[in-house]
Amino acid sequence: MLDTDLSPVTGSTTTTTDTVGGAKQTLKDEASKLSAKATDKARSLADEGKARATGALDEFSKLMEDAAGTVDEKLGEQYGQYARSAAKAISGFSDGLRGKEVEDLLADASDFVRKSPAIAIGTAAALGFVLARIVKAGVDTDTTPSTKG
Repeated sequence: MLDTDLSPVTGSTTTTTDTVGGAKQTLKDEASKLSAKATDKARSLADEGKARATGALDEFSKLMEDAAGTVDEKLGEQYGQYARSAAKAISGFSDGLRGKEVEDLLADASDFVRKSPAIAIGTAAALGFVLARIVKAGVDTDTTPSTKG
């Protein structure tokens, strides 16, 4: 004869619920810690990138300023002045970047995208194309066998 009396087991349901609740809280805590670490790492990398970018802009500005003398001699003083103006503009842009925090730069970029979405999309597409070409060129040179003679 079959026993059809299936009465629930009491006592273990509370323990299971507590275990699941504790596991959920542990997962939330770990996710929060990972998120904080990722944010700190991203901020650190962004600051490092900003420092590199401003350094490169400063070098390019110096290069433009130095080239202005040669432009004066070869093409005329008016064109040399264009080079000096460009060097000053690049230097000013670099100083502006250096003076802002990463969060401010992100806010500025966000505002720009809201005001001019078409330009932002076009710029992103152009940058993506350039980066893809750079990566492809790097991959092509890595896979090209070198000949030793």
